[in-house]
Amino acid sequence: MARPDWAPDEIDLERPSIARVYDYWLGGAHNFAADRALADQALGVMPSLKSAIMMNRAFLRRAVQSLAASGVRQFLDLGSGIPTVGNVHEVARQAAPDSRVVYVDRDPVAVAHSRSLLMGDAGVAVLQADIRDPRAVLDSPEVQDLFDLGEPVAVLMVALLHFVPDSEDPIGIIRGYRDRLAPGSHLALSQLGTEPGEEPEGWQRYRDLYAASVTPLSSRGHAEVTAFFEGFDLVDPGVTRIPLWRPESVDDLEPDAARFPGFAGVGRLPG
Repeated sequence: MARPDWAPDEIDLERPSIARVYDYWLGGAHNFAADRALADQALGVMPSLKSAIMMNRAFLRRAVQSLAASGVRQFLDLGSGIPTVGNVHEVARQAAPDSRVVYVDRDPVAVAHSRSLLMGDAGVAVLQADIRDPRAVLDSPEVQDLFDLGEPVAVLMVALLHFVPDSEDPIGIIRGYRDRLAPGSHLALSQLGTEPGEEPEGWQRYRDLYAASVTPLSSRGHAEVTAFFEGFDLVDPGVTRIPLWRPESVDDLEPDAARFPGFAGVGRLPG
């Protein structure tokens, strides 16, 4: 296929990317045929997947609104993906115009488009890095120049950790960020997963598809997601199913929200 002008030369157009698959699901335009094919195939085996993606995005919005309202002004968005409507800096600045954001992703398309879109915004930086290396992220010029790590930072890991297997020590990765944060900092995360016997239609086929096409998906339940908040004090309502974390209206909740295949929570570093 012809390479679009906006696609970096190092991008393999035939290999799908997590960031670009999400871009397609969210209605974006920066994806390739391979990404769209995988996205459509995934929806074919698990029809409820689109709802799960949108609920994760809605959680991101609610969490950022809550954190900005509580006084947080620095947001580190890990695995931020491709810019689309409702990005962190847009949401945070509705409550706090002086909010600063560093977007981090390893996908070159996500990074290139973030930089192009946000060029000239002194309160936003974009970093191409592997989130599994907290030291490289936190010591980067992008973070060091924009953030004061002596002040609270909100670390956002939304729809991210299900792509980090236990063998890569996700708790240790989180600890690498936590131990560099000032008291009053926060961790907000969401994770796809179910409890035994609650798997939605097509759940295992969806996991098999991702394992074969992109990367394995690590499903985790309530207890495993709660363990990610080691050292943090959970804020109300604790770790819940994603749509049940401070919903804007209980009238908008789906009937099966209590069995939604994913968990979310926000924690605060004491002190």
